[in-house]
Amino acid sequence: MTSPPPYPTGHQLLEGKTVLVTAAAGTGIGFATAKRCAEEGAVVAISDKHERRLGESAERLAAVMDREPVAVACDVTQEGDVQRMFDAVGHFDVLVNNAGLGGSADLTDMTDEQWAVVLDVTLTGTMRCTREALRRLHASGRGGAIVNNASVIGWRAQAGQAHYAAAKAGVMALTRTAAVEAAAYGVRVNAVAPSLAMHENLAKVTTDELLAELTTREAFGRAAEPWEVANVIVFLASDYASYLTGEVLSVSSQHP
Repeated sequence: MTSPPPYPTGHQLLEGKTVLVTAAAGTGIGFATAKRCAEEGAVVAISDKHERRLGESAERLAAVMDREPVAVACDVTQEGDVQRMFDAVGHFDVLVNNAGLGGSADLTDMTDEQWAVVLDVTLTGTMRCTREALRRLHASGRGGAIVNNASVIGWRAQAGQAHYAAAKAGVMALTRTAAVEAAAYGVRVNAVAPSLAMHENLAKVTTDELLAELTTREAFGRAAEPWEVANVIVFLASDYASYLTGEVLSVSSQHP
């Protein structure tokens, strides 16, 4: 098992940009992305459904940015919430769609409700935010970037994950189609597909046995740190990725 590399220093890759990250409260990829974007010089706005954790995350982010971030409570399954989120943020250059919901159930035991709630948050929520972001970015004429959080499960089968796999595969297809439609407006749309990024919330909803088994699939013998996924999101949001659109980058060391 290898150890994570040292935490990177910022290089101002996002200087002058305003970045909105959804589902950014807590300890996962969302907050890690918000923090890395701030460390790379961006003005960062965050949203989340959980207001208490959102406030706590805003305080942590303010210490990095030396200013209070815009922090908006938003349930991505509600179109009104999505509209209010964008209205509160105002001008933005980058949207990171991080909101998603998992679960575990064999397909033969899965209820319509279990299926629907995962699809509504993970796929349709991403669509709602992407749709509104594109409307506003197209109208501004300034270009911009959208980065979606998909998953390798959208490519690779895992028992008990039919709803989540279908949703994440849908996010990948949405990314490619939106990219084609947005290209004429100078807006890039890409996605990351992490395999296993360890954080507190994942540990709460996944058994130790499954986490151990998934870890054995990783070439580095460890899960990714959330900030390692965030680094790839930062790259896709930055001008270094100026010729990438419609791509889904696997953030994974998984082997067959």
